[in-house]
Amino acid sequence: MTRWMRALLAPCMFLFCLAALAQVPEPPEIAAKSYLLLDVSANQVLASRNADAPVEPASLTKLMTGYLVYDALKAKKIALDQKLPVSERAWRMPGSRMFIDPKMQVPVDDLLKGMIVQSGNDATVALAEGVAGSVERFVDLMNQQAKALGMANTTYKNPEGLTAPGHVTTARDLGILATRLMQDFPDELPYYGIKKYRYQGTPTANDTNRNMLLFRDPTVDGLKTGHTDAAGYCLVATARRDFPNLQGRRLLAIVLGASSEAARANEAQKLLNWGYTAFEGLKLFEGNQAVLEPQVWKGSDKTVKLGQPRPIVLAVPVGSASRIRTQVVRPDPLVAPIQKGQQVGTLKILAGEQVLREVPLVALQEVEQAGVFGRAWDAIRLWIK
Repeated sequence: MTRWMRALLAPCMFLFCLAALAQVPEPPEIAAKSYLLLDVSANQVLASRNADAPVEPASLTKLMTGYLVYDALKAKKIALDQKLPVSERAWRMPGSRMFIDPKMQVPVDDLLKGMIVQSGNDATVALAEGVAGSVERFVDLMNQQAKALGMANTTYKNPEGLTAPGHVTTARDLGILATRLMQDFPDELPYYGIKKYRYQGTPTANDTNRNMLLFRDPTVDGLKTGHTDAAGYCLVATARRDFPNLQGRRLLAIVLGASSEAARANEAQKLLNWGYTAFEGLKLFEGNQAVLEPQVWKGSDKTVKLGQPRPIVLAVPVGSASRIRTQVVRPDPLVAPIQKGQQVGTLKILAGEQVLREVPLVALQEVEQAGVFGRAWDAIRLWIK
């Protein structure tokens, strides 16, 4: 089970623990079949309803398509300026379109914009065929990636999100996907903030991003909308806001099954605003900052730095940060060798005696074994100790 999956599977327990810290803020009424509000910076669920209920993802499916395209770009299997052909299958795709046709050779960069901004099903199929050779093979890759990310309740049947039997996900799984998408491919996030786009020589129809929050809230910079008759109106929206105690605090709101385009935007905005005002982000340690530096025995170094590569952040009800304390649990003595990234302890975050969260502490450096004489000397010292 992945770290993100463990965190997202236990929101009720975490909120129960927060009750020991302060009165847990009551989330607003949200007019949607299911929703989830995630503090991405703290890796915490702040509020949810029916987060594990199976739903049709509609064009939110394209978040996984994008993930695989970015992964192919990173692996240099394709290039942004590479021109891909437009198959008959892509050209004939129903629903939202980029309006490309088989006479065209379209760069990957433009196909990405067409898929994200215009939600083009034609662009999506062209990308799937370009990455995997066929739509069917690409769908296999989608399901493999969903499993690897810990999206236990997601099954894909196509890359674009048109209604198909068994094509389902959940709000919680979408939270995992959107979080990993932003974490694994941060340089690609600006695609999701593009407000208008159309490919040269195509009609101006459908050239505006359907995410209304991009036009309303300057802190919103993505991610994706979706709609089918079966799914209703859906939105995965993320915002990044600066605070004196935490710069760049990011939240993610997922609203599924709203009644209209305006409703999904209004409900997502309601969740984001509530999350930022009801909870404050508390940065306990910077990324790669040593939480502690315990002694190492029989090692080439005498100490090792323990911490996390990413900042350790906690979201708590406003006004309750002063009650937070931390405690480290680790094996003693620590004996070399120690590999970089190896878990060596646990940081417990508490309110009073109540454990709110446990964070693995890993070695931020490698510590090799000392030479023969160094190991022998430390063996004697440990025996005396």
